[in-house]
This record gives sequence, structure tokens and C-alpha cells, in this order.
Amino acid sequence: MRHVSPFALFAGLAAFALAAFAPAILNDGDTYWHIRAGEWMLAHHAVLRADVFSYTVAGIAWHTQEWLAEVLMALAWQGGGWAAIHLLFAVAAAATAGVVAGFVEKRAAFVPALVLVVLGLGCITGSLLARPHTLSLPLLAIWTAGLAAAREQNRAPHWALVVVMPLWANLHGSFAFGLALAGALAMEAVLENEQRGRALRDWGLFLLAATLSAMLTPFGFHALLFPIQLSGMSALGHIGEWQPSDFARLSPFAVALLAAFFFFGRGIVRVPTLRLLMTVGIVWLALSHARHQMLFGVTMPILLAPSLGAAWPAAGDTRFRTIFASIAAFLLVAMVTLRLSIPVARPENPATPAAALAHVPLELRAGPVLNEYAFGGYLIWQGVKPFIDSRADLYGDRFVSDYARIIAPDPEALKAALNKNRVRWTMFAANSPVALQMDSLPGWHRIYGDGIAVVHARAAR
Repeated sequence: MRHVSPFALFAGLAAFALAAFAPAILNDGDTYWHIRAGEWMLAHHAVLRADVFSYTVAGIAWHTQEWLAEVLMALAWQGGGWAAIHLLFAVAAAATAGVVAGFVEKRAAFVPALVLVVLGLGCITGSLLARPHTLSLPLLAIWTAGLAAAREQNRAPHWALVVVMPLWANLHGSFAFGLALAGALAMEAVLENEQRGRALRDWGLFLLAATLSAMLTPFGFHALLFPIQLSGMSALGHIGEWQPSDFARLSPFAVALLAAFFFFGRGIVRVPTLRLLMTVGIVWLALSHARHQMLFGVTMPILLAPSLGAAWPAAGDTRFRTIFASIAAFLLVAMVTLRLSIPVARPENPATPAAALAHVPLELRAGPVLNEYAFGGYLIWQGVKPFIDSRADLYGDRFVSDYARIIAPDPEALKAALNKNRVRWTMFAANSPVALQMDSLPGWHRIYGDGIAVVHARAAR
């Protein structure tokens, strides 16, 4: 109990409470198909390797990189429904916040540490969703903290840290970022070490072991290639989370960048050149793709903590830790009890067109549909085989690009898709241009519409 940090405890509790009770964590349609994929694997006692959910790419090989996360999500769902899903991701959020806060607090004074942690973890909130990437964030924090501690002590990382990598590689493709980060810190270690040969040997062996252990997945060597292949897809630009970060409105990421400009510009915090280059690289990732803001939010507080501590050293006050730990344990038990006792329902939202689907006759549901990208997960959840869902890597560049033309809408592409796939009904977002196009398309009529979705059906011949 003497090693428990009150700062880390309460950072973890705050993150736990946010994920356990914020409805927004269930706002993503991907949650639906991730759970269904996990259920399939539990039922068949095998890793899912081909598509079983859509009708357009049925049977095509599917690289289920996130299979372990999907199994955990299915187990949580089967054990306690949406409340248990909340708790699963609350634990992940709490562990992430606790590791980050604990690392920073040991190196910097309370107020600067609090500012750094809040700015960093604030960048995660936009991606705090019930999806596999959230389950991988504690491993990202542990990995980064272990590497950063090794650099501070001018040694190679502990070999025990290698164990993180195979677990991470079976949860989410962001493990590739972890390997890249280790490589960057290894370069820093070699260039800043007087005994460069020793540093090169020790860090090189660690990197080799970590890379080999990342292949301990059902996909072997291909597990290393998949994140690179996914990032190289040109069609990702059509997907919101893969688009550049948006600065049209103030966000936690924008605030964090502005704060960094101020402190760095004033010379208050001085960051070594190589560490600053790493910071620039991670900022570029977050600017290029909004989804990478979470990588920035977890790694930056840890990587910059030593520099912050040089400006404002930690006081090292360890009083009252046992009392704080006891209070935290009580609050944790209370929150878990409260979460399990309050029913959780998935309300209507842009990823859950429940009312619209309820108005589609069962015999029509069995026929081919042309659907909104964001609705694919919910259709899978309800046993409907979609035209497309958010598994862009499965559908491929050409398919996703063609779909973007369909919903633009390109009238000829729309008609071709309807005829080629013998589509019997469509379901699009209420405000989408393609929904309006369907209103004027001969042979089709609107059978339902609300503020979320519009359903059209082919007229009977």
C-alpha cells in the first residue's frame, strides 16, 4: 500500500467513472459487430478468418487482428449486457489513466503534473468508445512507461516488458506503433550513450524479442504486415476517424497543442532534441488522422514528464497514501455496484437506427440491402447482412471507393449498385444526399423516415 499514488488512484477513478457512466461510450456502431464476431468465435471455438456477416463479400478472407478483444467483449456482453460492456472499458480507461498519472506524478510537481495528465488524457475522450483500441490503451501506457523509465536510467528495457507485445498484438493493430516507438527510443539510447556498442546490443536484442513476440498471433508474420497494409489504403480518406484532425472547433487536442506551443515557446520546458523529434512525429500522426489523437494523449505525458520534472521537480510527499487508497477502493466498489444495478439501453443515435429497422418487414429484411456505412454494425447485430459496414480492410480500396461514389450520389453508380446486387431495400441517414436521390428514383418508394434514417423499398413488379 505504501507504493500507491493518490494522484494515480484518483486519475484512474475519474477515468473509470467517465467510461462506466457516459452513454457516449456506446455511440459507435462498430461495437455491435465486434461483439457478434466474439460470439461467433466463442461458439465455434476458433478464430474467425472469413466474412460471415455481409452478403457482398461473404466468404472472403478476413484478418481478425482484434480477435482477443472481440472475445472479451462477447464474454462481457454475455455476462452482464451493456452494463458489463461499460465496466470492461471502464477498467481499461482506469488502468490507462492510472499508469500515465503515476508515471508523471513521480517526476513533476503536483500542479504541472495535473495539467500535463489532464491535457494528455483529454485527447483520448473523443476515442473513448467500446471498441478494441480502448482495451489496448493500458498496454500502450505500460509499454511507453517501461521504455521511458529505461531511458531515464540509461539501461535497456526490462525483458518482462516483452510480455506486453503478444497480448497487444492480439488485441489491436496499434502494437505496430509500440514497436516503432521502441525503435525511436532505441535510437535515442544509442546516440546519447557513451557506450554505444552496448546500448545497440541491449536495445537491439529487446527490439528483436518484441518483434518476434508480436508474431505470436493466429496470423504469424502477417500480423506485422497488416497494420502497414491497412494504413496504406487510399480509401481510408472516406472514413471520418481516418481523416485529418479538425480544428474548426476547440478540442482537447487543440488545447494540448496550444499549451505545448506556449510552454516550449517561452522556454519554460526544455525537451532534448531527439525526444522533441519523437514528439513532432507523434503530433504529425495525430494531425494526419484524428484516431491517432489517442496515441498522442497516452504517450506525450510520459515522454515529456522528465522534461517537465526538470522545470518543476516532484515534492515526493508520500503522506496519507493508505487513506487515499482506502477511499479509492470504497469508491470503486460503489461505482461497480451502481453500474451493475442501473439498466443500460442503447438509444436511437446515428449508429442505431432501431425504429427504422423495426418498420422493415421481416421478408424484406431477408433480401439484399444497400445501407449507410454507419448502419452496418447495427444491421449485423440484428441479423441482417449488410452491403457494407466499417470493416474497410475487408472490403478493400476499390469497394470502399465505389461505395463513396454511390452515396455521393453518382446517379449511374447508384443505379448500377442497385441492379447488380439485386437490392430490394435501402437504409440511409436521413440527411444524406443519397436518401433524397432515392426519393426521385423510378421504381422505388419511401416506406419509413425519421430524424435518423430513411428506408426505401423497390416497388413490386
